[in-house]
Amino acid sequence: MGRIRARFVGVELYFENLERAKTFYQETMGLEVSDEQVGHHAKFDSGAGFVCLERKGAESYPSKYKAVLFFEVLDLKSAIAAIGQDWLVQIEDTWAVLHDPEGHNILLLQRSA
Repeated sequence: MGRIRARFVGVELYFENLERAKTFYQETMGLEVSDEQVGHHAKFDSGAGFVCLERKGAESYPSKYKAVLFFEVLDLKSAIAAIGQDWLVQIEDTWAVLHDPEGHNILLLQRSA
């Protein structure tokens, strides 16, 4: 398998009580909301990567442990070919999801310019 040179860009965590989680990350951790869809998700940029909080059940590709790691790749199609179709759960134009051996979601994003 070829190397895809993925670069970590963020993590998404799923919550039953999204508002409570958002309050924790704002008030306790001191993070500022950078993007939000009320009742669906709240995203915080933290410099080294983002932290996105999402309401459980809103995702189209369920994760075994309700977490997603986000990585950017230079060429999504080449990365998919290098990884192999057997690992992939969902493929879209600019992203793809695969599960690691324990069922955690890994989302590959096509790097933009």
